[in-house]
Amino acid sequence: MATVLGECERKARRLSLAERALLIEHLISTLDDLEEEECERLWIAEGERRYAGYKEGSITARPAADVFRDAEARLASLR
Repeated sequence: MATVLGECERKARRLSLAERALLIEHLISTLDDLEEEECERLWIAEGERRYAGYKEGSITARPAADVFRDAEARLASLR
């Protein structure tokens, strides 16, 4: 499974920024098909994974203001 996921990621990274944004939008929309309990379980697992990575030092943190500023700039470049 990891090999398939890795190959998908490599291909997605070759897309333009606009194409990647559209792909993300489509993928996120498929999450709406999940039952609420399953969706909640997945978000909890993702939060725990990220927190563990942060605590062990494999994931770095950024101030929320910086993240939102960068996201707004990227979205503005798509318009």
